Amino acid sequence: MCSKELPANQLASAQARRFLRELLTGRMPTTSTTPGQDAIPAPGAVPQGLVDNAVLLVSELVTNAVVYAGTDIDVVCRLERDPDTGVAVVVEVVDRHPSRGVRAAADARHGEPGYGLQLVSALSQAWGVTYRRSEKRVWFRLESSSAQPGPATPDAAPADTGENGGPKAVRAEPGGARPPDHLALSHGYAAEWVDHSGPSFLAETSELLAGQLDQGMVAALAAQLLVPRLADWCGIWLKTQGRGLKLSRVWHVDERRIVPLREELERIAPSAGIRAGGTPWPWPESAGSDRAGGSAFAFPLTVRDTDVGVLLLGRTGQLHMTDAVVRMVDDVARRVAQAVYTARQYTRQTTISVALQRRQLPTTLASIAGIDTAIVYEPHGEGQTVGGDFYDIFPKGEGRWCFLLGDVQGKDPEAMSVTGLARHLVRLLAREGHGVESVLDRLNIAMAEESAEALTADGEQAATRFLSLLYGELAVDPVLAGARCRVASAGHPPPLHMFADGRVEPACEPRMLLGIDEGAEFRASTFYLAPGETLLCVTDGVTERRRGNWQLDDDDGLADVLRQGMGLGAKALAEHVRRAAHDFGTGPVEDDLSVLVLQAPAVDADMRRAPEPRPHA
Repeated sequence: MCSKELPANQLASAQARRFLRELLTGRMPTTSTTPGQDAIPAPGAVPQGLVDNAVLLVSELVTNAVVYAGTDIDVVCRLERDPDTGVAVVVEVVDRHPSRGVRAAADARHGEPGYGLQLVSALSQAWGVTYRRSEKRVWFRLESSSAQPGPATPDAAPADTGENGGPKAVRAEPGGARPPDHLALSHGYAAEWVDHSGPSFLAETSELLAGQLDQGMVAALAAQLLVPRLADWCGIWLKTQGRGLKLSRVWHVDERRIVPLREELERIAPSAGIRAGGTPWPWPESAGSDRAGGSAFAFPLTVRDTDVGVLLLGRTGQLHMTDAVVRMVDDVARRVAQAVYTARQYTRQTTISVALQRRQLPTTLASIAGIDTAIVYEPHGEGQTVGGDFYDIFPKGEGRWCFLLGDVQGKDPEAMSVTGLARHLVRLLAREGHGVESVLDRLNIAMAEESAEALTADGEQAATRFLSLLYGELAVDPVLAGARCRVASAGHPPPLHMFADGRVEPACEPRMLLGIDEGAEFRASTFYLAPGETLLCVTDGVTERRRGNWQLDDDDGLADVLRQGMGLGAKALAEHVRRAAHDFGTGPVEDDLSVLVLQAPAVDADMRRAPEPRPHA
């Protein structure tokens, strides 16, 4: 046996072809083999036609592994002597991504495996796939008689195989061709396999299904676990929200039968009356009946007295439903049902969580006539659409607009709930006519009272939730262009005002965080945002982005970033700041990151009227 490790790149196929051709023609240097491996065949010992076919097939399999697995690849070759067929070559292509199935690039558009690997099926005497926990092996066997291509038989079928002693499905070949010993299939009764390997198979099934949180993936794994161990083909229906059944997965040892079998099963969905222990099922014509017909049995997928679907197993020839086999299939069906139930619960909870999160932020930002706006928002929590940061822009009436950017202490769901409370309360206060300082005063009192009354699930006093908030109002001037601004900061990084000449100044001074002291007072600053000027608002996820002992805003670093983006539109500038925050540190961002840009577009010189004095703040 000789092997070669290849990197997953565009040169892998060429290297595999060269390795195999040099090995099989006896031209490989002796240093290319590992001590203890089989001797390299003498020149001419392997027929040239067999060499050509092996080189062609290994190129196909290595290309497949590079495209769909993307890991390092091992090519393993072994020569065997057979008294009936002469020399035989067994080649294995091994990758380290067992969760990725085997298919050809041309078939990626199909929902089911297509006819990818037909070349391997047509040229080899036997081939198959072995899945292990850490690797996948695709193998084929060529014999001297296979030096010229021949037609593929209907039984040319790859199969997924396991590592716990179950039968291994291989291509049936007239003339007695056999696969490597470690992949050999004894096409005996399923009951014999159940007695010897059933417990380990159930353990493997439980392990593989337990971590799946998508019901479609549960059905796919279940089908490939059952075929060919307990059946030649399998169909799985899952109940939909409308209580009807939908065919989720179809699998067959002969991949060419999968599509017609699916089409036939879609026309004959299971009806009521499927019971534990197996209910006989009419044999589908598209399943094939090359060996004296076949039989099929349906099993319910039931968990907690709830039907979640139906499992259908079929086997060419008589399906030997001994008590041991029935118990085994019932056990598998219960495990599949539990995995489907768990996946659905997870999906339901995720859907509810996402819906609640989305309510914490506005679905759209209000458009301000005469002012360009942009927001960049990245919650830190994995799988979350909302974190501790929040924002809003909304009309106040009479040509005035309100904007806010806030940050709640923490990144957990409790922080997320505070974001919704604060945002909606600010809207309510603003529409009741409260000005900038008044809104912050009343929000501060509400936050302090909320913190005093908050309890944990155990009835203990909850930790105080502090809130930083940048809140302001805009009054757009349709005559002069630009807008009069009033803005205040409650413990929030101050907004930066960039003038048309590139000067950058803080637009206000930060005051105390909200929720600490009910008696805190807040003061707003007033200024004019003239054409060509920008107001940049960020959360501390930007200013406190770290690189070693340095933070991004040390030595006015954020002002430098803003100046570097001078001339960019609002959206481009917001993205520029976000990118600068990411690039500043070497590790992942460890906080919510929010950027809000308000920009008064520059007015072309030939559109200006006579110069007018700048409005006083």
